[in-house]
Amino acid sequence: MSENVLLQMEHIRKEFPGVVALKDVSFELRAGEVHALLGENGAGKSTLIKVLCGIYIAESGSISIKGKPVTIASVQDAHNNGIAVIHQELVLVPHMTVAENIFLGREPKTRGNTVNYQKMKTDTKEILDSFELNIHPEDEVGSLTIADQQMVEIIRALSFNSNILVMDEPTSSLSEKDVGFLFETIRKLKKSGVGIVYISHRMGELKQITDRITVIRDGEYIGTRETAEASNDELISMMVGRKLTSYYTRDYGNPTETVLEVRGLSDGNLVKDVSFELKKGEILGFAGLVGAGRSEVMKCIFGIDPVVKGEILIDGKPVKIQNPEDAMVLGIGFVPESRKIEALFPVMSVMYNITLKTLREFIRGIFVDHNREIAITKEYVDGIDIKTPTYAQLVGNLSGGNQQKVIIGRWLATRPKILILDEPTKGVDVGAKAEIYAIMNNLAKQGVAIIMISSELPEVINMSDRVIVMSNGLITALLPREELSQERIMKFATQLVA
Repeated sequence: MSENVLLQMEHIRKEFPGVVALKDVSFELRAGEVHALLGENGAGKSTLIKVLCGIYIAESGSISIKGKPVTIASVQDAHNNGIAVIHQELVLVPHMTVAENIFLGREPKTRGNTVNYQKMKTDTKEILDSFELNIHPEDEVGSLTIADQQMVEIIRALSFNSNILVMDEPTSSLSEKDVGFLFETIRKLKKSGVGIVYISHRMGELKQITDRITVIRDGEYIGTRETAEASNDELISMMVGRKLTSYYTRDYGNPTETVLEVRGLSDGNLVKDVSFELKKGEILGFAGLVGAGRSEVMKCIFGIDPVVKGEILIDGKPVKIQNPEDAMVLGIGFVPESRKIEALFPVMSVMYNITLKTLREFIRGIFVDHNREIAITKEYVDGIDIKTPTYAQLVGNLSGGNQQKVIIGRWLATRPKILILDEPTKGVDVGAKAEIYAIMNNLAKQGVAIIMISSELPEVINMSDRVIVMSNGLITALLPREELSQERIMKFATQLVA
């Protein structure tokens, strides 16, 4: 083994009841490199990482660090071997401060063996200042934006001074500026000899920051390529086992009938005087930087946050939406950005999660029509290709992308006439993205009016009939499809407004 090899995982096999998640998978990480782990949702990436960080124990295979065999049977074993993981879903404690989260479990002590809060705050401030973040050590984590919470998660992992750092979709909630800070940090870590396992479905990121890419499919090792020599088409073909001839699917119509009108909407906080119309059968994109107010507008429309000023009209009639139940009765569905916090019941089954909003269709008093419940579940598991061994599988055991598709299936089961999708392909692989785009296209063709919030500009440009750009809680542009470009959208997304 080369002296440059930091981590070697060989012939890893991991089984679950009824499923072989990993079949003879090998992976190598060199010191001072960023090595991407690529594959569709359900391919086994997260399982391999959980074996590395001690959450799962493999049935067979071996792990070596710096040429020495090691046994990783717990998370503590992983930490002891210099391994830190930034998980795709946040694992912070929301009611604790930033400083308490960063030093959780390893708090500095005073001579009297009590927690040295002053040192903890001082050390945290020093780390935060190095990232030029407008976050304070005493801020409660639950009060931060998702992007800021993600940065706290990254800082916490980096503060372990680990030799091996695993990043699972670390930029999924970050702005372009924050991504820049992260990439600069990664480059510094590389120079110091840290090896980084990088999981992302964003091909552009892989080209920018990784040295090599290993692809796994259906729990099997497919191959490793030098990033500089690998084309997107080759990597996608390795991931899905076929060529994706149609990535974005859109059949553009000429929608004219207004189904939703928002007039002068304000939430008394970030959202200020927002007005727009949504047409039947169109996909209306919402673009902007993190913190622009896009999600906040949708939470007002869906009744999660109160409307302080303005009005909402559906089919030309003013409506009062005081809670999500009111919105659902009016035919509005909402897939939120943060599936773990706002949508999923991870310890419940796939069937429970899909049918949660359609209970009236199969429950009458004390009687449950299980055949109807199964039929609803089957329709959407099959229709959007949710990979699950059984309908009874706990949603928390599915991959992130399949969890996202469960939530989409839940709202499709309500047959909405207005569907709000907040970052619908966040953490989803290219194959599943293509499937979600096809679903969106078919819904639009059927007359469903769709609002799509997305931070991925190619997605916004290729899927939208029109795009609304927001900055600082205000709409700065409404762009027709013919005028869409990344440069034009970014111009209005960064426009300073009072």
